[in-house]
Amino acid sequence: MRQKLSDLEIQRALGGLAGWARRGDALSKTFIFERFADGIAFVDRVAKVADEMDHHPDIDIRYTKVTMVLSTHDAGGITSSDLKLAERIESVTT
Repeated sequence: MRQKLSDLEIQRALGGLAGWARRGDALSKTFIFERFADGIAFVDRVAKVADEMDHHPDIDIRYTKVTMVLSTHDAGGITSSDLKLAERIESVTT
């Protein structure tokens, strides 16, 4: 089982993840696209990364806004897996 990170570890990591915020026991970021299809293409890229990592975000799609929520459910909060996934999501935004 993966280990939950401390509040300090999470805060430090968020300093390097522009736009990501802590929401309780999860990390969250909303991405905005010009067209609906662009957001869906982004979700498809994220899905491939998530499958590679075997760690999957909760995804909310609202027209041109896509919100990613990351939490390690079996650990009960935020782990290094969530931070790594956030970094990988950032790498596929364009």
